[in-house]
Amino acid sequence: MYQVTKLHYHKISKVLDVYFEDESCFTLSAEFLRTHSPSAEVQGHSPEQKQLVLNKQDVAIKAIEPVGHYAARIIFNDGHDTGLYSWQYLYTLSSQRDKLWQEYQDAVAKQQAQRDSVPIKFVP
Repeated sequence: MYQVTKLHYHKISKVLDVYFEDESCFTLSAEFLRTHSPSAEVQGHSPEQKQLVLNKQDVAIKAIEPVGHYAARIIFNDGHDTGLYSWQYLYTLSSQRDKLWQEYQDAVAKQQAQRDSVPIKFVP
């Protein structure tokens, strides 16, 4: 189990430094945290229901509230505040950030390509 010892948000750059008890530190952008929120709104109730969150490039963290000794509630300036970021989930996001971000970018590109395509039917 990973224990968070400190969370430090940088308002100007909109990144959150997450410090763990093993002295590791990871930096996560507000956009990344918002698009990977653990809330049911984003994650869905099953893998098939997972929602792709778009247009969060300008989102910022408005507040961070502790939840017991195991998590934090991150409140974003777009009104989203339902995700509880457990220490374990923050460690997963941190340690897999590059992979998760690439998967997200691929999904956004795929969604954009589908939206931009117009089916054409040729009638002989």
